[in-house]
Amino acid sequence: MLALFGVGLGLGLALYHAAFGFTAAYRNALVHGDISGVVAQLIMLGVAMVLFAPVLANGQVFGHGVAGAVAPVSLSMALGALVFGVGMQMAGGCGSGTLFTVGGGNLRMLVVLVFFCLGGFWGSLDLQMWQRLPGIGAVSLGRELGWGWALALQLALLIAIYLGLRRIAGTRTLPLWPAEGFGFHRLLRGPWPLLFSAVLLAFLNWLTLLIAGHPWSVTWAFALWAAKAATLVGWDPHSSGFWTGGFQERALTQSVFDDVTSVMNFAIMLGALLAASLAGKLAPSARMPLRSLLAAIIGGLMLGYGARLAYGCNIGAFFSGTASTSLHGWVWIVCAVIGNMAGVRLRPVFHLQN
Repeated sequence: MLALFGVGLGLGLALYHAAFGFTAAYRNALVHGDISGVVAQLIMLGVAMVLFAPVLANGQVFGHGVAGAVAPVSLSMALGALVFGVGMQMAGGCGSGTLFTVGGGNLRMLVVLVFFCLGGFWGSLDLQMWQRLPGIGAVSLGRELGWGWALALQLALLIAIYLGLRRIAGTRTLPLWPAEGFGFHRLLRGPWPLLFSAVLLAFLNWLTLLIAGHPWSVTWAFALWAAKAATLVGWDPHSSGFWTGGFQERALTQSVFDDVTSVMNFAIMLGALLAASLAGKLAPSARMPLRSLLAAIIGGLMLGYGARLAYGCNIGAFFSGTASTSLHGWVWIVCAVIGNMAGVRLRPVFHLQN
């Protein structure tokens, strides 16, 4: 846990200093034609895929088993990703984005986090109902095609996506590395180049896989925190099939400091707090227009509910999923991007700038 806490601190620093958010990256690409954030994600995914493949192919490391983030592909999963995508633009953040902005002192995103947790808990109570919709089950391309072929196929797909985006965006992409270089002063105070943070995030996700035995995830902890709070006000976990038996019930009875995802989430927020302090940008403001507050509440609920249906967020489902060669990661991002398109159109209704 101490090692994973250290990894979480590194994730928080990398996310904050580069402002490495998925939500703004998609909005910039959709509205302004700036694909720099998306290209950084493609690089991050490619590096993670190369790092993950030999470990997952071997099935164990340092004497303990490892497993990728592989989840079922279904209509409910696709719907969840779509809802999550809309929620990203309404809330102004995703799973990791919510954590590092809260750590950086953004009080609006603290509201998002609270309702993210509530939405995740709500989704857990409805999950069994949604899982009755048709699906094809979990599909690991690494197991189906062989790890070498799966890696080659996914890397080729990333290159094809990049070439397609370059054709659309033209020269409107911002540089991933600053012309003036990246010295020690910027390492401490930021901002960090997108390319540096992209590679570092891939490496830290790989470290998570080696230490925890599974890749980086975020949103499970949000549902767990809300469920623990619900037990304090009289909710009976045995009334829910999701929280009865197995890993979920054990997590409810144990401390949050025994939960890997919770510990890493706490560390990410602390890492972002440290980064904001070093950069001299820690200046919380309580000013929050009513429409913006309403969007934060609705967006947070959509993020939590969607993530629970979709087996994760941009981190657990997309980043860790595709790095694990899970088909659900690819389906997730297609549906989430469609949701982001709808969310971008909804933002002006709540007086949110695009």
